Amino acid sequence: MNTRIQRRPVDLSTGRFASDTPKILQRVLLGRGVTSEAELDHRLARLHPPQTMRGVDTAVRLIAEAIRAQEKILIVGDFDADGATSSTLAVLALGAMGAASVDFLVPNRFDYGYGLTPEIVMVAKEYEPALLITVDNGISSIDGVAAAKASGMKVVVTDHHLPGEQLPDADAIVNPNQPGCQFPSKNLAGVGVIFYLLSRLRTALVESGWFADQGISPPNMADYLDLVALGTVADLVPLDHNNRILVHQGIARIRAGRCRPGIAALLEVAGRDQRRLSTTDIGFILGPRINAAGRLDDIGTGIRCLLTRDPSEARELAAELDALNRDRKAIEQGMQREAMAALEKLQLEGEIPWSLCLYDENWHQGVVGILASRIKEKFHRPVIAFADGDNGLIKGSARSIPGLHIRDTLSDVDAAHPKLITKFGGHAMAAGLSLPAEKFPAFVDAFEAAVRNRLTEKQLQAVIDSDGELEPHEFTLQTAATLRACAPWGQAFPEPLFDGEFLLLQQRIVGERHLKMVLAPLQSPQQALDAIAFNVDTEQWPRPVDRVRVAYKLDINEFRGRESLQLLVTYLEAM
Repeated sequence: MNTRIQRRPVDLSTGRFASDTPKILQRVLLGRGVTSEAELDHRLARLHPPQTMRGVDTAVRLIAEAIRAQEKILIVGDFDADGATSSTLAVLALGAMGAASVDFLVPNRFDYGYGLTPEIVMVAKEYEPALLITVDNGISSIDGVAAAKASGMKVVVTDHHLPGEQLPDADAIVNPNQPGCQFPSKNLAGVGVIFYLLSRLRTALVESGWFADQGISPPNMADYLDLVALGTVADLVPLDHNNRILVHQGIARIRAGRCRPGIAALLEVAGRDQRRLSTTDIGFILGPRINAAGRLDDIGTGIRCLLTRDPSEARELAAELDALNRDRKAIEQGMQREAMAALEKLQLEGEIPWSLCLYDENWHQGVVGILASRIKEKFHRPVIAFADGDNGLIKGSARSIPGLHIRDTLSDVDAAHPKLITKFGGHAMAAGLSLPAEKFPAFVDAFEAAVRNRLTEKQLQAVIDSDGELEPHEFTLQTAATLRACAPWGQAFPEPLFDGEFLLLQQRIVGERHLKMVLAPLQSPQQALDAIAFNVDTEQWPRPVDRVRVAYKLDINEFRGRESLQLLVTYLEAM
């Protein structure tokens, strides 16, 4: 894959920083659209208030009525980490607010598919709920909401996915992306949406005297921010200022040991230090283990792990999730080998298409999303991986590249070929869809045409966005600590990445595929810097070169109580 390094354009004069703010920090922040230290204020008081969220007060009234009447409430979630944390938060918080009966139901992805379908409503009826609340789904569930209401349930939809042209006829819809919603942050995850709704509900119940009348203490909604942080990071929503506050506060609570036993157990089984948790740990350690349950089995295992108050039960469930995650990795590796073999044949036959659609009847439906992500990373193309579904349908999971809104692209295909796609939905960078198996070849051509209509050839080249070059005097622990203090980093607010040319003084393989190096800036050849590049191609490295161009992050390496500066190399090129 051809890759180029692109430095973020920054005009220091546009910043409104204090005079003593280091120039390197100003440069990094301006490159992410942050113009003052105010946007680094992570206090909860800086969160956007919920009042501007359309539908929130109607939803609060309906839920409050159900609590006062001691009616049964059923939470219908999604089968990923965002859905699991959303379901857990709703069950816990509503219970703490005095709801008599709160249960959760998550459709098994292999039996019912995504969202509130009429089929899952039939299962929901067995719980006999008066009120059904969707979390992290529902905005496209036209038929499911109609079925629930026809069965006598009131329905509150909470979601963050982009709506279609038609909204479900729910009793209330809370979604910052629905038409007419004035809530400033459109980037909330599903768990963020339900957190906001329940925070507003708590306020309303306090004002009405409910807690005093019942002799119970109002829950501290900040106690649920560990779940909000987990779901937000795992769902890869953009970390705007509002989301960074939620994630920062959640991580602080986890580090302090004020988190669900299940989160602590998942970190323990993965060998991670809870006190040093980062967004990277959430994205690569916690999220995949929760998601593994939904991909291979039943997300209920993940939800029960997050719900339990018993540390022993949490450890048992965490071990089960860890085993599922190992199984998922093995399945994914096999699928990836098969996909790469097919793509190598495609490349031998001619120019690689602008989009890649892959299908194998033996692939696992729950793992195609990860496969699509891996192939996208390798080829820098929008990718859709398909597996067999039910009733002659195949189900695809799509992943996109910068510049291509994948859901809108699928909408283009649907508009041009109305009977091709059975169902679709999603975000800018990820989506899901289903279509008849016999229509796969036609879809491949239609999707390729839609992608070519939206992309330019230049956008097919992978780009590394760099914060520029560091001066020799900036390679210090203090610089690394200053940048670390601006965390949380994540989607749309990436960790600082720098580039430059260096002398390669030493190189050797450690572990199986990690290249340990000693580098020196060209301007300061006596300044030896430790560096490491993970998972290199051992057929290419080590190699007899004395000069390299690298893209890297500044890291603080801690070993036996001693801290040292280390460059984490993400791109390595011989000069």
